[in-house]
Amino acid sequence: MKNLSKHNLLYFFILSSFFCLSSRAQDGKTNVSVDPKIDQLLKEKRKLNTGLFLNEAYKIQIFYGNSEESKKKLQEFKREFKDLDGTIIFNSPNYKVWIGNFKTRIEVERAMVDIKKKYPTALIIKPSN
Repeated sequence: MKNLSKHNLLYFFILSSFFCLSSRAQDGKTNVSVDPKIDQLLKEKRKLNTGLFLNEAYKIQIFYGNSEESKKKLQEFKREFKDLDGTIIFNSPNYKVWIGNFKTRIEVERAMVDIKKKYPTALIIKPSN
């Protein structure tokens, strides 16, 4: 009887190992199709997100006053400093001309050296939302 149970156990082991070896797992192949419009939307989203970092960036304010003078100052600045961007912000009752989007204090200090030569009243600001 012991030989028969050992024989059955050996037979079961061989049979189960055969099934384990012959069975296959799922293939690791995945096909992903992406609509080209998603890439376009991601690019647009990245463009919009650059303007949302007000709280994390430093800016330089070169002017505040009325609307017409601030537009003139911004155009004048863009002619002289082509590598820096600028914008006009309305904060009742004045318009402010803000320059740059500097991530660190060191970056804004370096830019401030050149800007102070032309705009002596310029000041460094860190806007909050």
